[in-house]
Amino acid sequence: MAEHVFEQLIFHFRNGDEWTVEHDELADVWISRVTTSYGRIHGGQIQEIHPCKSFKVEILPEADHVKSSDINTGSLEMGMFGRATKYQDIEKMDLVFNAEDKKRVQIYFPFKQKDPSGLDNEYQSSKLAANGHLYIVIDEKHTVDDEYPRI
Repeated sequence: MAEHVFEQLIFHFRNGDEWTVEHDELADVWISRVTTSYGRIHGGQIQEIHPCKSFKVEILPEADHVKSSDINTGSLEMGMFGRATKYQDIEKMDLVFNAEDKKRVQIYFPFKQKDPSGLDNEYQSSKLAANGHLYIVIDEKHTVDDEYPRI
């Protein structure tokens, strides 16, 4: 029986930026209750989508890298940890199981717009700890402080 071990997480931000985090750059990741639904995204074709109930991750300092092809120049200056703590706009994530074959599953996060611009997510919180690790929680009922109280 083949194991389903992912190689990368690719975070997609609402403004079009992307951030690739390798498996060995993660200390912990938890994706709760991924389901299969069918719906229209941004007025496109009806497609299979995979929303989750909750997400939390602890990312190691090595992941605070920026690929200029993935993001805008503002993010180049602040780094990805700075971007993730300044803006709460991670919309979805690809779980990449085999980078060569492009085998991936796209997970949508819970989202409630924080203000009229519609970019920031009320359910997303993040914190950079003294040890340099980045903690992100996307959950309707819990924040990063609830899930990681000792950072």
